[in-house]
Amino acid sequence: MNFFKKIFGSSEPASDEEHESEYAGTSAQNSHLSLDEQFIFNFKKNGGKFLYCENTQEVAEQFENILEENDWFENEVLCYEPALFHLLEENKLFYIAPSKPKFLLASCENLIADEGSILFSSKQIRQNKPNDLPANIVIIATTSQILPMKSDGLSAIKRKYERDYPTNITTIKYFEKAKEEDFTQYGSVAKNLYLLLLEDL
Repeated sequence: MNFFKKIFGSSEPASDEEHESEYAGTSAQNSHLSLDEQFIFNFKKNGGKFLYCENTQEVAEQFENILEENDWFENEVLCYEPALFHLLEENKLFYIAPSKPKFLLASCENLIADEGSILFSSKQIRQNKPNDLPANIVIIATTSQILPMKSDGLSAIKRKYERDYPTNITTIKYFEKAKEEDFTQYGSVAKNLYLLLLEDL
């Protein structure tokens, strides 16, 4: 079943008026949405590119589509997670000591619904600050990682890592260049971010 059909109830194209009102709402107006819907709404409003995957085969296919769309084959990639190396090797991407990586491939700690952001730690990005990461990012996450607020994400990290607690816990929230004079994005760096969201619930 089409995920967007399931979430938004219809595959009918929205009218311009409906489309405008879709992005005019605040989180209070969106309180009737499920957690998944709220995250997707806010993530897309922030400029993120969202691809839903029903299984790991679809993750691999969508990853190849992203590579093809951006002409990233046979390039250097920043990736610190051995569990993801197979995707890079299958597509002839170089990840050992890259000097000029085209993009970051990573998982994440959690997806934060109320602000549409992605929560990272040193487990995914080492000690790099968002400014130090490549401009392009591909994230692989699961639907069970969606949590209501950042505080829930921090609690989940505490529970997950009882001993080997990660450092450099940070979120990335903006995925496109700020509109002119948008003071809410002051000091933040926009990233071209793709999210491959795997259904695991």
